[in-house]
Amino acid sequence: MFAAWAFAACWLAVAVPVRADTIPVKAAELRIDEGEVLLNAEFELSLNPTLEEALEKGIPLYFVLDFELTRARWYWLDEKVAQAATHYRVSYNALTHQYRVASGLLSQTFNSLDEVEHFIGRVTSRPVASADGLAKGAKYDAAVRLRLDVNQLPKPFQVNALASREWTLASDWERWIFTVPNP
Repeated sequence: MFAAWAFAACWLAVAVPVRADTIPVKAAELRIDEGEVLLNAEFELSLNPTLEEALEKGIPLYFVLDFELTRARWYWLDEKVAQAATHYRVSYNALTHQYRVASGLLSQTFNSLDEVEHFIGRVTSRPVASADGLAKGAKYDAAVRLRLDVNQLPKPFQVNALASREWTLASDWERWIFTVPNP
């Protein structure tokens, strides 16, 4: 009988969706400069104590900044005009007491976690699309979000992330209408 109760409790823990801690979005906008569509966004990223502890014990955390630009069509599915994802790998070096943020081939070190959160949470003039592919005066639906990528975590922590809210951190999609200016 106890085994049946234990199985039911485990099943409920996995079957019930866990609500992620949300990252508030302070601002998001697009602008066109020198033929490129540039994204500016600001998130209030704050790691919870569980994620901070994991980072300090040598487990790297991976964040993804997702961006989408679509155009509504009445006769078919919305057209996906542009899509971009920026990946960040955050690690902690216990010897130097510094944090390292790597994105692609570039990396930067920081002395505090607050600096890391500010760096990842602030996107300034990030190219996301070419302006040549956009129609002048047309309206597009833009969306951006920032999230912790639990699929990049080591396997034992991925299992924890399924059932623990402390391992899930993401913003909601911030959506707005972007109108391409006429020259």
